[in-house]
Amino acid sequence: MNKILVVDDDLAINELIKVNLELCGYRVLQAYDGVKGFALCKQEMPSVVILDVMMPDVDGFTVAQRIRKNEQTKDIPILMLTALSQINDKVNGFNIGVDDYLVKPFEMEELQVRVRSLLRRSRQIPESAATREILTLGEITLLPEQYSVKINDKIAKLTPIEFDIFNLLFQNHGNMVSSAQLLKDIWGYSPDDDVETIRVHIRHLRTKIDKISDGKKYIETIYGGGYKLNI
Repeated sequence: MNKILVVDDDLAINELIKVNLELCGYRVLQAYDGVKGFALCKQEMPSVVILDVMMPDVDGFTVAQRIRKNEQTKDIPILMLTALSQINDKVNGFNIGVDDYLVKPFEMEELQVRVRSLLRRSRQIPESAATREILTLGEITLLPEQYSVKINDKIAKLTPIEFDIFNLLFQNHGNMVSSAQLLKDIWGYSPDDDVETIRVHIRHLRTKIDKISDGKKYIETIYGGGYKLNI
């Protein structure tokens, strides 16, 4: 049974999330402040952490940083909850390593979709390893079991989200993949105004790929449209 850790100082919201996730068959752990949340994360090693931003003493951004810096917990998916809708908050979260963002108030059905998406993405072996998708093309080889990309003899280690984005571009190489398609296929939803989510992850992905590309720019931005992988 998948364990979900909810860290939110709002007792009513914390309990509401717990009840709804338990109805989906998850075991739900609860913490009401950042210190206890991080301690429980290390102790229980949940499948997903649902983390509120605005908490006293230790806020959600700090907890997320600690989760990502800890060797035991660094790969646990994080879904950030916030009452703030400013782009800067999302950018800060994604730069820290948050996997997804949900703005309060939200529907419980949407929360459940996001959790399922994070659980699917965090499987030990990505779906591409078990399908007939292309894994080698030209000088590029995908290494799904390692969430890595190999270009010639150099390897870049990616996060699960970065790997899924690169794989989607890779399977559609030479063709543009729209931001809406990336949001739908990677996150499982397609909000009209959340292109910043893609931009942040593409920026991190491009930095890692450029380091092993010997000067070749593989990921092209199609302004106003999306992204394309040129091989």
